[in-house]
Amino acid sequence: MLQKQAKALTPAQIRTTLRFIADTRFADRNKLIFLLSVKAGLRAKEIAQLKWSMVLDADGAISDLIRLTDSASKGNSGGAIPMARDIRDALSVMKEQDPQTDLDSRIIRTQRSLETDPQFIVNLFFDWYRQLGFLGCSSHSGRRTFITNAARNIGLFGGSIRDVQELARHRSLAMTQRYIEVDSNAMRKVVDA
Repeated sequence: MLQKQAKALTPAQIRTTLRFIADTRFADRNKLIFLLSVKAGLRAKEIAQLKWSMVLDADGAISDLIRLTDSASKGNSGGAIPMARDIRDALSVMKEQDPQTDLDSRIIRTQRSLETDPQFIVNLFFDWYRQLGFLGCSSHSGRRTFITNAARNIGLFGGSIRDVQELARHRSLAMTQRYIEVDSNAMRKVVDA
């Protein structure tokens, strides 16, 4: 039996969430958490376990890739994920706030702990979406949005659904396809073209 999937976010919902987060306590950290979900497709566990060593290059500068280790991911689904400019900018802000950061330290922290539990990330998303009235959205909505957007845009850059599978770090193409939200409006346009 298939579980009900988290809803993908619309562009308007992404903008609304970013505006909402800007007024929260720990706004910079929260913005990074949201962007890691919606712009890199990271799961709650992966966001919680992301370390500076996974996002910095050999010179200590913000890299162009997130090098997610298997131990920080679901199963053995680690890998390299191209980093969106928004994420690089948010990481730069976080690094400026703590320039002496140890490579082995976690990026996402709470006021009380240097390590964030994945459930904290899940609860944070739940609370944001509840306050915003986004029914059916959860911590997995950003990942679903990322995969759907990648599938819709990959052809513009000469890529295929297999590239989306690699970005999603899924073992099977069928799993990636389950994440992609159907767009009936786009289907109508293709048929009419």
